[in-house]
This record gives sequence, structure tokens and C-alpha cells, in this order.
Amino acid sequence: MSEQELIREILNGKTHLFAQIVEENQQNVVNLVHKICENRLDKEEVTQQVFVELYTALPRFRSESKLSTFIYRITVNVVSKMLAREKRIVYERDDMEFERKSDDLNIEEQIIHDEKITQLQNAIQQLKEDQRTALVLFTFEEKSYNEIAADMGWSLAKVESLIFRAKNNLRKMLVK
Repeated sequence: MSEQELIREILNGKTHLFAQIVEENQQNVVNLVHKICENRLDKEEVTQQVFVELYTALPRFRSESKLSTFIYRITVNVVSKMLAREKRIVYERDDMEFERKSDDLNIEEQIIHDEKITQLQNAIQQLKEDQRTALVLFTFEEKSYNEIAADMGWSLAKVESLIFRAKNNLRKMLVK
């Protein structure tokens, strides 16, 4: 069954089919929420809220993009609202996937390396929300500028600008 057919069936009363959408997309939502939420924000609650909002938004889905793109937008919006409500917009430090250096580093080099990683993570936390979102999608989700623009409903120029500004702001914060 295609996405359009599945959605049409759900909207026509076969609500039990919504479980298929949840099953197919839940891990992607959890992963994104995990990367952009602070540790104290309940990821299960956020993920559940994403699918509640998706269910109520399904009648507005126009099939102009993939359902996963629509879900991505909803996820970012839900996370943004919940973080704004909590007055905290930071990333979960332990889950940023920075490449670790090899095991042959001595203790002093490892401490210096870990300190640099911590400084970078703290700097990312200080970026404006839209810059941080674009940077995370580009760097950690490995999305192209075009994919980010489509997922977020932004123009390509906006994505380019956000990532450029995010990198510049990080550079300024880390040079201090």
C-alpha cells in the first residue's frame, strides 16, 4: 500500500493503520529527538507528542513531499515548542557523536581532546535554535542542504546561510 493510500485509509476511519506509520517512522523520530533534546526532557513524551500531532495533522498532508519529511517537520516543531516551554535549548552532551581519537593517545592528550569536544558541545548549545537545527541535520544526520530545505520547509538560501552563520558563530566562540 502506498503512503497516499495508507493515509487515505486512515482518514476514512481505519485508524488502526496509523500504527504502521508509527512503526515505520518511530526510530527516526526517536533519533532526531535524542540529538536535539536536553537530557532532562522526556524523549518518550516528545516522541509520543510528535505522533499525536502527526495524527491530527494528517488531513493537511498534501503528498507533495514524502511523509517522512512531514514527520521531520512536525518533530522539529514539537521539540522546539517543548524546549521553549522549558526555557532550555541545549543538546544532550553525551549523545553528540564526535569522532574519538585512537586509543594510542596518552592520558594528557586524551584529556585535552575530551576538553575540546566538551567546548565544542557547549558552543553548539549556545547557537540560535534554527542555526543549531540546520547544523545538526547537516553534520550529525548527514543531510544535504537540499534535504534540509525540504525537511524544514526553508529555502536553500536560508539553509546555506544558517549553516554558514552557525559555523562562524562556533568559530568565534571557540577562539575566545
